[in-house]
Amino acid sequence: MAVSAPGSACGPLRLGVPGLWARGRRVPGLAGPGRNVAAASGLGASGTDAYCMELLRKRDYESYLCSLLLPAESRSSAFALRAFNVELAQPRVRQFRSQVWIWHCLASHAVVKDLVSEKTIGLMRMQFWKKTVDDIYCDNPPHQPVAIELWKAVKKHNLTKRWLMKIVDEREKNLDDKAYRNIQELESYAENTQSSLLYLTLEILGIKDLHADHAASHIGKAQGIVTCLRAMPYHGSRRRVFLPMDICMLHGVSQEDFLRKNRDKNVRDVIYDIASQAHLHLKHARSFHKSVPVKAFPAFLQTVALEDYLKKIQQVDFDIFHPSLQQKNTLLPLSLYIRSWRKRY
Repeated sequence: MAVSAPGSACGPLRLGVPGLWARGRRVPGLAGPGRNVAAASGLGASGTDAYCMELLRKRDYESYLCSLLLPAESRSSAFALRAFNVELAQPRVRQFRSQVWIWHCLASHAVVKDLVSEKTIGLMRMQFWKKTVDDIYCDNPPHQPVAIELWKAVKKHNLTKRWLMKIVDEREKNLDDKAYRNIQELESYAENTQSSLLYLTLEILGIKDLHADHAASHIGKAQGIVTCLRAMPYHGSRRRVFLPMDICMLHGVSQEDFLRKNRDKNVRDVIYDIASQAHLHLKHARSFHKSVPVKAFPAFLQTVALEDYLKKIQQVDFDIFHPSLQQKNTLLPLSLYIRSWRKRY
């Protein structure tokens, strides 16, 4: 059960959450001309902006590179949005850790359940951000750099609250250590998290287009599937398997096969089927290429990293544990720049 927050939707949070930024002092929504939340909190605009950019550079390098290639007027808002996602996916946990900060960064979007030893703490974290999103839309964000920058992005681009809440809600539901029952369940998770991020990025770019939305939906699903594959070795080292159970059963593969790093053909067949679904979504997204406004293309640059991983896993015959799959692509910045210059996704 999620931890409930006392007070109204726009009221102050009276109980602190261990390990989270303090929310005791609040900043009035519209305190006067020229006054903003960043200034009132003691962090200059460049301070909160730089905080989000540095957080993204360290914890989600692929999104950091993609955000750098967005138009200058959209860049800070994109950094804020992606930093918000990092805060949800990679929470800093101090509770029961003797001030040791635990971070796990894998494939851009590590899941909360790998970092939180107590589900209750994870639920409290999600409740904090639910309350923060509510407060942002009441012009009353907390004194937290990511929240401040996200508030500025919401005000500047009139971002849809529903997409932000979907991301938090889906992360909260995913706190349970359970494998996806089928590929559709994994795609649903990806739609509500990765696709929602892309819908918001399109809003930041000022894009309202049905074809762009369709492309974003498919790219988000491909991102979610690829992330699940990329995280498999890490999860396996912690005796966890989250790959869709329906595909595993179809090929007679058990979770123990993955925990033992079995490389038999039926295990590779499972990975082939899952990777093929991601490839199919990329293909569908690119089928809208001629209909999607060129202005939307920068939002979809993450397809470069997705395509790179899918090519690599094909080259190793879908051996999910092959060491080459865990190596950083040093040519990614150049590949992204070329794709951006060619105006393709």
